[in-house]
Amino acid sequence: MNGRVYVEHAARVLVHRPDVPPPSSEWTNTLTLGDSAGRPVQRWVSAGVQRPAGGNSTTWEIFQNYDRETLAPYGFFFRSSTGMEIRLTIDGRRVRGTRRANASAAAQPVDLTLPAAAFMANASDLVPLAVGLREGLVMTAPMWNPFTSEFRVSTFVVLPQRDIDVEGKTWRAWPVEERNAEGNKLVATWYVVDEAPYMVAGEVPLPGGGVQRMTEVLVPRR
Repeated sequence: MNGRVYVEHAARVLVHRPDVPPPSSEWTNTLTLGDSAGRPVQRWVSAGVQRPAGGNSTTWEIFQNYDRETLAPYGFFFRSSTGMEIRLTIDGRRVRGTRRANASAAAQPVDLTLPAAAFMANASDLVPLAVGLREGLVMTAPMWNPFTSEFRVSTFVVLPQRDIDVEGKTWRAWPVEERNAEGNKLVATWYVVDEAPYMVAGEVPLPGGGVQRMTEVLVPRR
């Protein structure tokens, strides 16, 4: 793993779903590099808004710390305007912290041991570039979802590079298919380049059919 390929930047993500007026959600990812107790780390801050069909918009923030080299997660903090909150500390396979479902709910303790040390499923697109990309490469990686506590093993397959238009800019990107190793079900297709914002587009199959599409473009850092 070479997580040092990721440099400081900020990028805005737009999400389009066939069942919700566009964009159904959007957020900004900001990466800064630093040090925590002598360990070089990546600090990711994401802030966004969710616009459900026929419902009220909600805002949210995620703060995450990863090992700068290995992308091993150290900390995860999520909060939403609904009052939902997740605070987690991750040390290898051990995950501890609290979850709160909404503003009126009591925080519930979290203390679990994963089957294996895992990457964060909500940032699975970071893994392929850190491993290195070449056509035909197949890689596997354990993933853990901090929202659902689902553990899975993902298989990534690097397809031939192709041009893709992202909000008016053409990128020569690597399409990377992410599949659940159990059953080979397609999780997403990520379009990855070797410079910021790295994942320039994504396609995620929806449970009821159709595809959720994402685009990502650089924005000024604040």
